[in-house]
Amino acid sequence: MIERLVLIGVMCSGKSTVGRLAAERLDWDFVDFDDAIEHDHNQRIADIFRDHGESHFRGLEAKMTAKMAGSRDVVLAPGGGWVTQPALVDQLRPGGLIVWLRVQAEAALERHLRQATVERPLLATDDPLGVVHSVLSERRPLYEVADAVIETDSLTPDEVAAEIVRLMRQHDS
Repeated sequence: MIERLVLIGVMCSGKSTVGRLAAERLDWDFVDFDDAIEHDHNQRIADIFRDHGESHFRGLEAKMTAKMAGSRDVVLAPGGGWVTQPALVDQLRPGGLIVWLRVQAEAALERHLRQATVERPLLATDDPLGVVHSVLSERRPLYEVADAVIETDSLTPDEVAAEIVRLMRQHDS
């Protein structure tokens, strides 16, 4: 039986938006790791990266993962780089369904540009598309540990959420 749903994917793949919708459809709780970390530490993710570095942030993600490992009836949306710590994936796998929301680099960047209020430290560069391509290339093998993959480029968030619910029912039967 699936106790938790874990959405993985590169930044702007839809983890937060789709996660909220899937949680509503399932009548489950939703936890966005970045939002929870910002709340717990009273600091924006971009500021944590700037002030303390990426390794400190990854440590905060590890603590959040440990906190969520025993959770039930929850949709989890860790950050895009969460998979770079494979032991964290292993902590949530028992009882979890891990779904990769796969998006092409161009679509991810387009989504980022529409979300002007969200600051993404990795994209603060002269070549954000190159960065997204690079990150996708580096992390692809890590995202491939997912139990299921949904191509999100041509789907609305509602369509992705509906597909997630269908996949959960399929895995539970």
